[in-house]
Amino acid sequence: MKQLELKTKLRIYAFIIIGLLAVLCARLVIVQLFYSDEYQTKAKENRIRLVSIKAPRGEIYDRNGETLAANQLVYTLSLTYPGVIGQDQLVERLAVLLNRYYPEVTVSFIKEKIDMQKFRLFEPVVIIRDIPWDLVVKLEEDRQSLPGVAVTIEPLRVYPQETLAGHVLGYIHSISSEELAATNEKYTLNSLIGKSGIEKQYETELRGKDGARRVEVDAQGRPVGVDAQGSTVGELVTLEPVPGNNLTLTIDLKLQTVMENYMESNLTRLQTSFPKARVGSAVLMDVKTGEILSMCSSPAMRPDDWKGNISSQLASYYFPQGSSYNPLEPGAALNRAIQVSYPPGSTFKPVTGMAALESGVIDPINDYVNCKGAYWIAPYIPCTGVHGNMNYYSGMANSCNTYFQEISRRAGNEAIIKVAQDFGLGAKTGIDLPFEAQGLVPTPAWKKELNALLINRKYDSLRKQLDDKYSQLLSAATEAEAINTLENKKKNEKARLEEQYRIDYNFETNWQSFDTFNMSIGQGSNNYSVMELADYVATIANGGDLMRPHILESVKGFDKKIIREIKPELIHHVSVSALTLAETKKAMVQVTQPGGTAAFLFNDFPAAIQVGAKTGTAQTNRVGDNQNNEFHGVFIAFAPADNPTVAFAGVIEYGQHGSESAGWVAKAVFEQYFGLKDHFAEIMAQKNLQKAEGKAVLNPGSIKNSQ
Repeated sequence: MKQLELKTKLRIYAFIIIGLLAVLCARLVIVQLFYSDEYQTKAKENRIRLVSIKAPRGEIYDRNGETLAANQLVYTLSLTYPGVIGQDQLVERLAVLLNRYYPEVTVSFIKEKIDMQKFRLFEPVVIIRDIPWDLVVKLEEDRQSLPGVAVTIEPLRVYPQETLAGHVLGYIHSISSEELAATNEKYTLNSLIGKSGIEKQYETELRGKDGARRVEVDAQGRPVGVDAQGSTVGELVTLEPVPGNNLTLTIDLKLQTVMENYMESNLTRLQTSFPKARVGSAVLMDVKTGEILSMCSSPAMRPDDWKGNISSQLASYYFPQGSSYNPLEPGAALNRAIQVSYPPGSTFKPVTGMAALESGVIDPINDYVNCKGAYWIAPYIPCTGVHGNMNYYSGMANSCNTYFQEISRRAGNEAIIKVAQDFGLGAKTGIDLPFEAQGLVPTPAWKKELNALLINRKYDSLRKQLDDKYSQLLSAATEAEAINTLENKKKNEKARLEEQYRIDYNFETNWQSFDTFNMSIGQGSNNYSVMELADYVATIANGGDLMRPHILESVKGFDKKIIREIKPELIHHVSVSALTLAETKKAMVQVTQPGGTAAFLFNDFPAAIQVGAKTGTAQTNRVGDNQNNEFHGVFIAFAPADNPTVAFAGVIEYGQHGSESAGWVAKAVFEQYFGLKDHFAEIMAQKNLQKAEGKAVLNPGSIKNSQ
């Protein structure tokens, strides 16, 4: 009986197995007949991976063809097979070897690199770029004990001018996961991408088109056919990379060199008397085309520092620690010519003057204001001296606060605001650089919106304090009379609080006369970037054309053929009359004539190259600063006065007077531009002498390029 049951069960199992085999065979037939092409394609796609070959970035030149950014072939250390047997031991051996050259490269450092690329193991994991030759030799000597380690040659960005135009050029750095996700697979985890400046702005033009090699991989995505030395033999087809396009900038290397050198020397000089004077920025602009001939920001940036991991020393140089701004450790990451706004001080006075002229409330020659050392209307803002009778020309030359406050009262704030905005102040210039900041022209609407928020926040807190105070008192009271007394007190205090709220709200949110007086001399809430100031003074100089500033001149292919040329772009022509502009230019020329606040700077300039200018001594408006003794030095200028070609704007933080700080930079740049002195030759001779004597040339630092 048991034997019969066993045979029956075996027969059933046999039928089941035969049935399953029949189903499998049927499925196999269907796949072979109807889905063969589809599955063969999928299998091939799963077996083949494309590994990119880095394309050289396009080179960057100044307007005269001098190289600002190029490429050099370097040795790159990578792991081509991060899945070999004994990977942990390999990583430990490699870390010990590399740590002698790069202290930051540890076991955890390498493992982190591998982990970041765990889903793309068919791609080499870049560990360090630009390794020295003696390390290459050492790696080759230890080849047998380092399977999967490869040293390849690839192009890497290099900046031959060191810090020159560093903020303008920007820098490249490892791509972030967020950036990678947004690139549509145009990049890999090992890619370096433009992060600031021209490198970021024109990333698309510069990056080129990477080549590729097809690599056969196994089911885990690891390359097959790797020999004992870690070399991949499973490569199938190679697609050659296409270099990026080359850019020619409007920057002039000689003018840039002079501007940066004189900015640094002036900062060094000023620091002996004003220790906080550690930051400066300036712009030189072609007034007719909007081309930026030079732009500097100090402390300087060395773009080569950013190609790898930033050391702790350099991190503190670029990004000082601390929750608040420390003028003694300002940080070098920002391009302060476009990313920071400043109170313009007296460089704003031409705006006030043009508003008064356009309103018809003054005659530039025959209307006089008597300056007795301070304005006679509250808050009685002092002047820089007792000037006596001032007209438009002498008021501008002496930078008389009293004169410009009085004509602002006559013209009114709306006229001043209109002219300021007409000249591009309070708006981004649209320059072709990333992260441009926007300045501020204070208006009644802006004041109401901001101060209403602040007043309401303040009184909401006071109301809560009042409620909390009486809540505690009432909870402790037991007798009805005491409770009634407390409620009456609360009611009275609340009424007084609300009355004070109405008074403060009305005063703080409405435009007052002193707001106009402060604005008229470039103080109060006025804030503009150096780039805005340069565009504004260029518009005065060229007769009222507000041009869009630009740094790119042309784009050329790697075959040197022009792909695109940048043409001058007019934003708009200002509404101010030609006569008002002419009178204002004449008044600004008086600033550099005998008796003017900048006369000593340009007294040796030839008569054919007269300079129009305006100096500024601006209260910093920073918390903790002494507003009576600490000032930013601001300076704007154009030349030649009769037919201007260039305009300058510059700020030196805590530089005190504009003529005695940023003004010296303007003087040197104008002398170089007009051929009055060859400062560039002097600077280069000095640098060559320093090199010959083995002295270090000014440089924020250097770093080895670990990815």
